[in-house]
Amino acid sequence: MALNLFSRKQAEAPPAIEAATLRSDRFRLERQSDWQRLESIVTALEKNRPGRIADDDLLELPVLYRKAASSLAVARETSLDAATLAYLESLVRRAWFQVYGPRTGFLRWLRSFFGGGWSAAVRDLWLDICIALAVMVAGTLVGWLLVAGDNEWYYRLVPDSMAGGRHPGASPEMLAQSLEGTEGAEGLTVFAASLFSNNSGVCILAFALGFAFGIPTLLLLVHNMAMLGAMLWLFHQGGLGFDFAAWLSVHGTTELFAILLAGAAGLHIGRSMAFPGELSIMDAAAASGRRAAVVMVGCVLMLVIAGLLEGYARQLVQTSEARLTIGLVMLAFWLAYFLLMPRRAMGAKVDPA
Repeated sequence: MALNLFSRKQAEAPPAIEAATLRSDRFRLERQSDWQRLESIVTALEKNRPGRIADDDLLELPVLYRKAASSLAVARETSLDAATLAYLESLVRRAWFQVYGPRTGFLRWLRSFFGGGWSAAVRDLWLDICIALAVMVAGTLVGWLLVAGDNEWYYRLVPDSMAGGRHPGASPEMLAQSLEGTEGAEGLTVFAASLFSNNSGVCILAFALGFAFGIPTLLLLVHNMAMLGAMLWLFHQGGLGFDFAAWLSVHGTTELFAILLAGAAGLHIGRSMAFPGELSIMDAAAASGRRAAVVMVGCVLMLVIAGLLEGYARQLVQTSEARLTIGLVMLAFWLAYFLLMPRRAMGAKVDPA
């Protein structure tokens, strides 16, 4: 035992430090039973033998850890002997990992994430999702009505880089040509990568702006959806409303879902900061941020899938009916996953410090 080792070292100490040794001995003797009990529990857990630990000992593990941490703090303040200090530092470090450290490897974390952790985190944000959805629908209607009332609004809402020749006054033939696919996949990899970069930027911004009490997140959602509403009006005027909706749905049901979740995650943080309850604003932001971060990890995955669908499936599939089928299948898949997947909490724990 490590305790016996540093006891022998203390016995060999010169007379000049005998008083300090006696003080250290008294400190150690008063607490060593708890340290030894904690060490035996930690050793069993490190060897993956929890069955050898009594139920009472397992329940006492957090308490014993706190006592050892307190003893370490006292040992540092009173400058006890180096052996006792080294022993306590090692014991507290090992015990912290067993009490607060992550329990799972990466593959097990992935199984927990996809097996219910992600969907549970999304369902926890149901109120924020409802708010974000209402704002997105309102933004789409605003964009439609603004452009319907004055075509000049189209140029304010839709940047030239995204318009691509699709503007008020364009012929139905030109608009239809912009929806046509391609028979080959050459060059689509770069296109898909650029789309993923753009869409991920919108999601990250919607999430990050939540720390300003969610107000910028709402404005960003309104602006982006107003742009979509303007384009919906344009194609509807050209008699291509169904074709544009089908063209958009291939990736849009996944991409817009990801933007919805990212916006809801940002709103969740902003709402918790505006109404922290009994917590401080920073504690409320930290708690909601951990929950929202799980949602954002999934949003990145959804954007990867949306980028592939937009860069490949939407370009290679030629008919509106087939495109709409792909979009509806993806929407059904996401709804089924988020609504029907059994709840399972993520396994990692967080250092309370």
